[in-house]
Amino acid sequence: MSSSKDGYHHGDLARALEDAAMQLLERMPAAEISLREVARAANVSHNAPYHHFADRLGLLKAIAERSMADLLEQVRVASVAAGTPRERLIEGGSAYIRFAVEHPHAFDAVYDPTVCVPGSPTATMAPLIQGLEDVLAESATAAGLDTPADGLALWGLIHGLGTLAAAGHFTLDHAIVAHAATVDRLLGESNL
Repeated sequence: MSSSKDGYHHGDLARALEDAAMQLLERMPAAEISLREVARAANVSHNAPYHHFADRLGLLKAIAERSMADLLEQVRVASVAAGTPRERLIEGGSAYIRFAVEHPHAFDAVYDPTVCVPGSPTATMAPLIQGLEDVLAESATAAGLDTPADGLALWGLIHGLGTLAAAGHFTLDHAIVAHAATVDRLLGESNL
């Protein structure tokens, strides 16, 4: 078997392994995914993942990065599509909450401090984190919530609502309604 990255029947083994890991992540937590299981899912030898990932943590970092890219894209698309600054806050936050509920294992992988060490993200993860922070901050600033504390409170709110809804403490709809109501209170409105 060739040791080159392009010498496998997949044509792009790294991508095939990451795709297999992402499919597994839809069914199980990242902590339960092994390199051997990913190899089996990608239909390659059990040693093949080691050509691209030094160890299991390397694989987990790759799937956390892809998950963060997906989360960022969903939040960005929802925010950009919204009309008013208030709607940007609500729609961007709702997309974040929805991602947490619809992809709980991917969401957990993004925020696992053993995978994405706080203050020390990978070179790939760092701009994704910054991108998410920027989208949330831009929405908050456009709506008049322009202090760092406002942005932090907003992120904490949507993250907490997403986490609690994903864990089954309340429904996605209740989380989104609570988010919208809180945004309205922060903005001094009562449009609900």
